[in-house]
Amino acid sequence: MVRRKDIDGSISVPDFYGKELRWQREAAGLSLERLVEGSFYGKSHLSDIEHGKRRMPMDLARHVDRILGTDGYFERHCEDVRRARRGPHAAYFERVLEAEQHAEAIEEWSPSTLPGLLQTAPYARALVRSAHPAASDEWVEEKVRARLGRACLFEDDHGVPEYWVILHESVLTDAFVAPEEMAAQLDRVVELTRRRRITPQVVPRKCGPYPLMAASIKVMTFSDAPPLIYTEASYSGDTIDDPALVKQYRKAYDRLRAVALSPDTSLAIIEAAAEDYRNGEQSHRLE
Repeated sequence: MVRRKDIDGSISVPDFYGKELRWQREAAGLSLERLVEGSFYGKSHLSDIEHGKRRMPMDLARHVDRILGTDGYFERHCEDVRRARRGPHAAYFERVLEAEQHAEAIEEWSPSTLPGLLQTAPYARALVRSAHPAASDEWVEEKVRARLGRACLFEDDHGVPEYWVILHESVLTDAFVAPEEMAAQLDRVVELTRRRRITPQVVPRKCGPYPLMAASIKVMTFSDAPPLIYTEASYSGDTIDDPALVKQYRKAYDRLRAVALSPDTSLAIIEAAAEDYRNGEQSHRLE
């Protein structure tokens, strides 16, 4: 008989919340499967919540309160758990922060900057400082460390999501950090590609009109939850799970991928751009 893992509710707010969820579930005589029955989520999702590893989605909290008869307890305390898990990240990003850790696949389109998951410290620092010019150095460094910490998902040999990124050519050629820092940044992309952690594609500058020209998006799919779309502006972001909109964004991303250069050609271009920065030359523009 496998002994179940105990939950220490004193570790954090998410752990306390998860321990209470397990207690209420077991007091009601329900298995994980029975409690999620009728929701959009799987038992592994609920188990992760009980162990403090995942946030409680609001619709699932309402479902749990209804099944367990807990008078709105889990819905009321969702925000406490979200704040505790958020750390230095923006409030609008909290759902994505967790979703990245559990996604089977992440597909991202970034028309103006390299995505946060791929950024090096100098690149991330320049972006954070440009968005918050009056912030203290300590605050900026906290944001940078939090952003770099997200990339740990590429280091788990057993749980790496399939990551597909489409970049506009200008991301490679229009640098806003020193040439040696830009070379190191592109080397990071090459290294992750060579290790088969990511698949990059490049949209040429002169390809003409293409889908999603005015938006950056992240598409995340899961084994135990509905897919999620994330779109972002300078100081805001939006997560989308409406099935009709998700389907529309999904189709647009697939059409964009058809416009982009092949992964092998794109990798060669990224490598060449990095070498140009190392040699003090302007990166080649695609014709």
